[in-house]
Amino acid sequence: MEPKLFAELLESVNEALEHAKGKRDLKTTVLPAPPKPMHARDVRKLRTRLHASQAVFASCLNVSTKLVQAWESDRRTPEGAALRLMRLAEQAPELLLTGAPESDSRKRAKRSKRVAAQRGSLSRAKSA
Repeated sequence: MEPKLFAELLESVNEALEHAKGKRDLKTTVLPAPPKPMHARDVRKLRTRLHASQAVFASCLNVSTKLVQAWESDRRTPEGAALRLMRLAEQAPELLLTGAPESDSRKRAKRSKRVAAQRGSLSRAKSA
């Protein structure tokens, strides 16, 4: 065995031993629980609550309209990232519709108005 590899292995064993003796805390990450499954009626209810057509809803989730139709007709069930997004949208619908919390979108709108006003004043100053 190469000396460098052996030294790394020995260091790891010593760290594990320190942890077992309570002398070292290991970094742990707690993962969120997986989202609960959604049934056809849940998907339809969420989409209706968002006042979105199947096509708009599909676009917000970055899936096909056919897939949303399959979810709503109970031929398939949502999974993965789409399921997580829908569960988040139940709690904060503006996340799905705007891609940002409502307060952030308001900030962007104010900034856009401010920038437009500044551009307007610049163009008036150039013409004068």
